[in-house]
Parts: sequence; C-alpha cells; structure tokens
Amino acid sequence: MKKRLFSGLQPSGEIHLGNYLGAIQNWVSLMDTYECIYCIVDYHAITATYDVAMMRENIEDALLVYIACGIDPEAATIFLQSDVPEHTELAWIFNTVTPMGLLERMTQYKDKAKQNKENVNVGLFDYPVLQAADILLYKAEMVPVGQDQVQHVEFTRDVARKFNNLYGDAFPEPKALLSHTPKVLGLDGKSKMSKSMKNYVSVLAEPEVVHKSLATAVTDVNRKRRSDPGNPEVCNIFTLHRSFSSEQEIVHVDTECRTAGIGCIDCKKILANNINTHMEPIRDKFCSMKDDHNYIGDVLAAGAEKIRPIARDTMAEVRDKLGITRKNGG
Repeated sequence: MKKRLFSGLQPSGEIHLGNYLGAIQNWVSLMDTYECIYCIVDYHAITATYDVAMMRENIEDALLVYIACGIDPEAATIFLQSDVPEHTELAWIFNTVTPMGLLERMTQYKDKAKQNKENVNVGLFDYPVLQAADILLYKAEMVPVGQDQVQHVEFTRDVARKFNNLYGDAFPEPKALLSHTPKVLGLDGKSKMSKSMKNYVSVLAEPEVVHKSLATAVTDVNRKRRSDPGNPEVCNIFTLHRSFSSEQEIVHVDTECRTAGIGCIDCKKILANNINTHMEPIRDKFCSMKDDHNYIGDVLAAGAEKIRPIARDTMAEVRDKLGITRKNGG
C-alpha cells in the first residue's frame, strides 16, 4: 500500500509563486507515489486579521488553483478543513498533552506575532497544535513542506510521541518531505515569499503584472552599475530562473551576468517572459472553472465525504485510549 501524506495551504489571499514552487508543484509530482490528502486549511487562516467578505472566494480560488496546477481530485483527496470537525476535536485533546515550553519555542509564532501585533491571539499561539491534529488525524507518514515548516513537522512528531507514551500507540511520527525548492525568497531578496510581507508574485498574475512586480525585485546589491559584473549566486532573480528558465537560458544568464554582458533589467525581462509562458495554461484553466460553482461545491463535498470515515475512526480510537468511550459504545 502507498504511504499516506498530508499537506495544506491557507485560503488567506492570492496563492503565489512561493506556494507553487515550494508546495503545489511538489504535490502534483507525489500523486503517483503516495496516497495524497491536500487540505484547504481555513481554520488556520482565521488566526490572522482577514477580510470576512472575501473568505468564501479565497477558499474557492485556492481549490481551483490546486486543480489548475495539476492536482487531480480523482487521484488525490482535496477538502476543506472546517468540513471535518474532528480536526478541532483532536486539536483540543493534543492541547492537553502539549507542554507550553514546546509551543513557546516555535519560531513561526514569533514571526507572525510581529506581523500581526494588533491581533496576537491564542489561536496564533496554538496554531502548531491544530496543524499536528490536521496531520495525525489521518495518520499521515509524510508531510511535504517548505523549509520554514520543518519545525512544525518536528513538533507534530513530538506531540505524537507524547500521546503514544501516555495512552498507547495510536499515531505514527511523520517525516518532512522537502520539495526541490524548499525555500523561495520574496521580491525583497531577504524574507520568504509571503502574502503578509507583500513581496510575492501571484500564480494568477497577468503578464504585465509579472513584469511590473519583477521590475522592483532586489538583485545583487553589490552591483551598482550596469557595467559592473554581477554574482548570480546571491541574486534571488537567478534562483527563480532555475525554476522557470531552460538550461540553456540559465547558462546564458549566468555567464552574461558575471561578465556584465546583460544587466539586471534584461535578466528580469527574460525571467518574466518565462514565468508568463509557464503560468499561462494554469491561468487559463483557472479562468475556465472560475464561475462553475456547482463543480467547486461537488469537489469539496466529495473530498469531505471520502475523508470523514478516516477521521471518525481515528477519533473513536483516541477516545477509547483516553477512556472517555462508554462501555456500550456510546
């Protein structure tokens, strides 16, 4: 039997190239090898301030981006987190076995708290516990993630181990499965590409928007003039070339940058053209499905129906191990 894996993205706005390269592209490649469960984690999305009126559209757009990028609902399970209440039930149980010190060490909470100073809520602090419940509810053995999420997978392993030690073996200790592009920097060249940092390029951006966005991107800060030779190894634009340009173009850009044969503007134009060529069929497929709300509803309903029996079986086992199931099975 195939090993089971779980992963998900928040419907907190536009899905960007960092999500695509660091997660979704990898998800597509894994469908033949693993039993894949891909979630739209809407409960995670509400831990930060958000536009309530846009949430439903963001959920639908996330689903359609998954599919447009190549995730087949027939080959993988795609569902909405809030459609399966066992996620939050298991999260509460995990709260009772998770030491506060373990949560306090989570670096992503510290980063998010700085970005959301007006709304540093308990959910933001407890985010990793719900994430552990997301994964372990389906007893996933593998979790495809970016570099920034490896600590969360280690946290999940700790929670599984803690529960198993207290109540008996119930959960595997899942392993992180990194993509070929585990960390994608944003247009600032410093932080990871992120909606909250506003340093991203949307996977659905129109060609002119891609060109405009890349025009502002930071390159080699030591290259002050067009005539100065550059160093592609420290340039985030060149990193993106590795994902969107041909081998021949990558060699050309590398050589010409180092010898000042081309400038940063030229380098960005080549990249923008290649991104647009790569993403055009994804944008087109997304647009072809955008207004088909019956299809969107059917995919999410089918995914939830398929996944609920697994969630219920896990919770029945957990309640039994906790001693909170009545003898008559109630």
